[in-house]
Amino acid sequence: MENLIDSSDAFKHYLIEPLGKKHNRAVFCCGVDKLDNYFQKHAGQDARKRMAAPFVLVEKSSGNIAGFYTLSSTSIKLEELPIEITKKLPKYPLLPATLLGRLAVDQNHRQKGLGEMLLIDALYRSLQSEIATLAVVVEAKDDQARSFYEHYQFSRFPDYYHRLFLMMDTIEKMLA
Repeated sequence: MENLIDSSDAFKHYLIEPLGKKHNRAVFCCGVDKLDNYFQKHAGQDARKRMAAPFVLVEKSSGNIAGFYTLSSTSIKLEELPIEITKKLPKYPLLPATLLGRLAVDQNHRQKGLGEMLLIDALYRSLQSEIATLAVVVEAKDDQARSFYEHYQFSRFPDYYHRLFLMMDTIEKMLA
């Protein structure tokens, strides 16, 4: 997977940066009401209150937002992880993790690999964080989203069909 970051010339036409006041969120539409509503009405507030760190994928030529994702901290209960992972970990009841809370691509920018670009950027930022984190966790909204994450080596929590994780050591190997 070493070619993920530079896998398309199309990526040269976009940049990813923290959400700011200059970004027009009103016209963003991924087609999922919950994600559109969150991004248009709540992402800025979450950023200001430090509840989440939203990042936007901006088309360089127009300044339009082509996608976004959010990162925040979370924890994983030790007993939620598979035994083959927990046997190698300290027996703390809660383990630190990064939550990839939301990820969406605007309908006008689909089929360009931008979802992959957003995911790889989120994983890279999570890996580079100076805060200890064991894994990146996602809550897939449906089976299609779950399949997307599984394609990038995310594993399901044993007791949760749409909750997945990717260990930091795996992310480090993917991005090396």
